[in-house]
Amino acid sequence: MGAGPDFGCYNIADLREKARRRLPLGVWEYLERGVEDEAGMARNRAGFERITFRPRVLRDVSSIDPSTEILGEKAPFPLAVAPTGAAGIMAYGGDYALAKAAARAGVPFTISSASTMDLEEICEAGGRLWFQLYFWQDRDLSLDVVKRAAALCDTLLLTLDIPVVPNREYLHRNGFGTPFRLNTANTLDVVRHPRWLMGVMGRYALRGGVPSQANLPDRLRNKVTESAKPGALFKQDNLVWDDVARLRELWPGKLVLKGILRPEDAEQAAKLGCDGVVVSNHGGRSLDASCASIDALPDVVSAVGSKVAVLLDSGVRRGSDVVKAVAMGAQGVLAGRALLYGLSAGGEDGAFRALELLRQETVRTMAMLGARNIGEVDRSLLS
Repeated sequence: MGAGPDFGCYNIADLREKARRRLPLGVWEYLERGVEDEAGMARNRAGFERITFRPRVLRDVSSIDPSTEILGEKAPFPLAVAPTGAAGIMAYGGDYALAKAAARAGVPFTISSASTMDLEEICEAGGRLWFQLYFWQDRDLSLDVVKRAAALCDTLLLTLDIPVVPNREYLHRNGFGTPFRLNTANTLDVVRHPRWLMGVMGRYALRGGVPSQANLPDRLRNKVTESAKPGALFKQDNLVWDDVARLRELWPGKLVLKGILRPEDAEQAAKLGCDGVVVSNHGGRSLDASCASIDALPDVVSAVGSKVAVLLDSGVRRGSDVVKAVAMGAQGVLAGRALLYGLSAGGEDGAFRALELLRQETVRTMAMLGARNIGEVDRSLLS
């Protein structure tokens, strides 16, 4: 990874603060907050913080190699970019900017089916591309998008941990609901953030209008300021294992189930021929009382770690978090919010800075532990 601008930001928390100042309250809260009492978010971080290391010494750590394989492909370090559906509201062309940053860093990037850019446009960024799927009310629409993605992406992630609409109470309070409309609760706040107003929404207005939910047929596309048309709402409350089996038949590449916390669900995924699972509680944005992803990881690894790839998502903020997950048996992690902080702070370069920081911290942690390559990162390093 070549160095980019540092923005005066020396960790993900610095990027977070820069993003907080730049974004209107409603956009910031959509990025940052969880659901209900937000105990799930706190639990994710507490889970990482409970884990400590017992380093080796005198290991000659003058050369550290963090490269690895994720789902059978080489990666410069154990991380992929998680799907984030609102990137286009945090920065102009945010989905493309994230994909471009990931391509520069050499890590996989996951396109969200809720993105505000056509997946074909995002794929022009290059790099290794995955596609994340939510099912729409009209299942045939979803399968059409899957067919489009199959020509461009090597991996499909099916997100399972939002079967119903989450209870994000703050959206009612801050006036930034869906669809987004200016009102007495949010207009003043938007005006107080002219850089975002002109640099994001102003640019959209000048170059074709407000962004829309892109990966739908033209007749069903709705702008972020409009209500969804019949058939175009996400609907996953009726998904069952037979739907996964059908996807496995249709999808020619690697199939990964995201949102697994129970070992028996991971075992069922393996039986159906899935290539991987992502241990995730959706970053604490779905079920507030869910266990932390890192706490669920060991049981899932024990159940299927020898059969399918196991990845970890939710709460990753430091390179040491990456190393902890790998030491506990994960092939790697997915990072979402950390990249959105960077994107909001500085567009593509800001997102690249987030990846650069996470890689540097991963290498430094490995050196401190006496682990010269990923093969030397294992449970023996945990105290």
